[in-house]
Amino acid sequence: MQKLKINLSHIAHDLDIDIYAVIPNTLFQIADALENNEAEFQIIEGCYYQYKLKKGFYLEGSEVIEVSNFNNSEGRISPNTYVGTLPLSIYENGILKGTFQLEVQSVKTSYRKDYRFMLESITKHATDLILQTNSPVNQTLEVDFDTDSKSLYQQFCFVKSIIDTEEFDIAIQQIIKSPVTNWSSKIEYKDVRSLKKLKSKDLRQLIHSQNRVPLPSSHPLRNSGINSIAVKIPTSIHDESIDTPENRFIKYVLETFLFFCEEIILKSKKDSRLNNEAQTISNKLEFYLQHNLFKEVSRPTTLKLNSPVLQKKAGYRDVLKTWLMFDLSAKLIWEGGEDVYSAGNKDVAKLYEYWLFFKLLEAVKETFTIDSEEYKKLIKPTADTLGLQLKEGKQIALNGTHISKERELSIKFSYNKTFGRNHDLSKEGSWTLQMRPDYTLSIWPKELHEKEAEKTEQIVHIHFDAKYKVKNKQDNSKFKEVDIHKMHAYKDAIRRTGGAYILYPGIDNKPTTFKGFHEILPGLGAFAIRPSEENSGINHLIDFINEIKKHFINRATQRENVSTKTYQIIKDKPLEGLNEPIPEYLNGEKLIPDETYVLVGFYNNQTQYEWISKKGMYNFRMGSGNGSLVLDNETVSAKYLLLHTHNDKSSGDLWKIVSKGPKVYTKENLIKKGYINPSQEYYLVIELEKVNLSDFGENKWDFRKLKNYNSGNASAKPFTTTLTELIHQKIEN
Repeated sequence: MQKLKINLSHIAHDLDIDIYAVIPNTLFQIADALENNEAEFQIIEGCYYQYKLKKGFYLEGSEVIEVSNFNNSEGRISPNTYVGTLPLSIYENGILKGTFQLEVQSVKTSYRKDYRFMLESITKHATDLILQTNSPVNQTLEVDFDTDSKSLYQQFCFVKSIIDTEEFDIAIQQIIKSPVTNWSSKIEYKDVRSLKKLKSKDLRQLIHSQNRVPLPSSHPLRNSGINSIAVKIPTSIHDESIDTPENRFIKYVLETFLFFCEEIILKSKKDSRLNNEAQTISNKLEFYLQHNLFKEVSRPTTLKLNSPVLQKKAGYRDVLKTWLMFDLSAKLIWEGGEDVYSAGNKDVAKLYEYWLFFKLLEAVKETFTIDSEEYKKLIKPTADTLGLQLKEGKQIALNGTHISKERELSIKFSYNKTFGRNHDLSKEGSWTLQMRPDYTLSIWPKELHEKEAEKTEQIVHIHFDAKYKVKNKQDNSKFKEVDIHKMHAYKDAIRRTGGAYILYPGIDNKPTTFKGFHEILPGLGAFAIRPSEENSGINHLIDFINEIKKHFINRATQRENVSTKTYQIIKDKPLEGLNEPIPEYLNGEKLIPDETYVLVGFYNNQTQYEWISKKGMYNFRMGSGNGSLVLDNETVSAKYLLLHTHNDKSSGDLWKIVSKGPKVYTKENLIKKGYINPSQEYYLVIELEKVNLSDFGENKWDFRKLKNYNSGNASAKPFTTTLTELIHQKIEN
């Protein structure tokens, strides 16, 4: 096995720890680790490592450290999903002797860059949300940050992500290279002999100013009555100054950033990751402030944010935006941030989940309209801070709409929406176990309330799950198949789910999607969404959501038809079981008893019955009189006819209707067919075929118990029933 020996002499004399990699090439000593504020010796998440210490020394057991039952100086390191700096405490005889650190790399090779990008991106999104509701023109230059807060590292990570960037460095260099200046005028007393050109006001000063000297007797001015002139006169001097309000602001920004970093250095443990990172940024800021430009600039007290220079000039506008972000991020308390940076643990997977919330929101906003008031749910003010409401396990839901001439839709974009176990079919939930997808997009017709849409099967939930993990270190382009299996769980367990998709940081250019039938929904799949400014893959997700919108605008989708049918089928509790013989198929199609209608018709005498049997025809009266047939959907689509006559209490005289709906016959038409004495001018006639009653178990049914049956004089009136209802009225032999 691959082995690495780490010297721990700083803890105890002649102490080492041997670490063995169970999987080859997963144990490293990284040369640039310190530059990136990481531990020098590194392992990989999801892998296993054996370790061995000198006898008498041991590691404290934890979720990551499994101490051997036979020798407590040995054991196994299992980082699982942990990513970041892993502090390990070494004991001897129950006494803590010291600690050393391992860095747990993410299996994703670009996780360093990903982490920084996502953190900066979340900061920008949070800042944009705040600035949408606040657009001040003047602001006092007092940045209020709490360096005593337990979220110290979180605040620093926010600030570092906007200061320690190439964009900020370029902005400062642009300002130093081409600073904005002011021209000012001031009055100075100058020797008249040094003036090369005199203005009219200078001439007046020569004549009237004090400190005069007599002119020589031969001087031409004596001829004009001027016997003396001033030695020095006040004159206006134009001066170019860099001590402008805008430059004062830039200096103040750098000093504020420096002060923040120095506070972090003072309050953090020496040689800790936080301390080292703060020192690095502090050195950079001090270097900038040593430039001659800032030595001549004084300190401001207020800032006009509508300054044309700060708003438009290259460099200045970038620093202004950075400062606004700093001011907000220093006040921004993100409860979910504890999941990301707690104790130096850079949980890239959790940060990816938070970052994807904003990317998905961005995609949803491209297709649907979300009211600006809804965004206030994401940033909530507290006594002296601003709280970003993203937190694992904490539900956030933003409502929106789509209004078009074709259709009006309501939508809800949710984070951490919980679908609890619920046996009530009319309500949202899971029919197995509680499920909580990372993100859910719910869509339903705007004219329905959300609960009514759930009840009537008219709402559709589309789920997304963040999966930072990729298949393996060698193949960053593939998602894990087990994650698709989880999407099947969402699809199968959560009622009214139309689709479930994983989002992972792969490099695939094309999404992987699976259609359940012929349309975009129901479906499953995976989208590669990369933490990147360019080519992030978000356009594929935007296109997908736009296709979903088009799918919902289409009123004739198979999915919507299935939803409507589902509601009709399950809205009522089923009748008792239909454990009686009936045909499997009717006219080549699967026979569904609840949707198969039976006409119940009356015949008056044996002569009429013989005509029915011989001709394979049955006639109904037309019009509104007694015994007339009502042409509703059930009647027109009926597949069977059950005949009965006077004094019958039950009947097994079942016929199959073979004509495609009733046909209109005149009185003369029926006479030609051999019908005796028709009394009406027009009739509706259906064509029949005798049923093999053995297909129905040779049974008879009590038609009088059917709900549409009319007793008394109306007992001859035709009516419809379902095959299910009829079979349940079987006469027991």
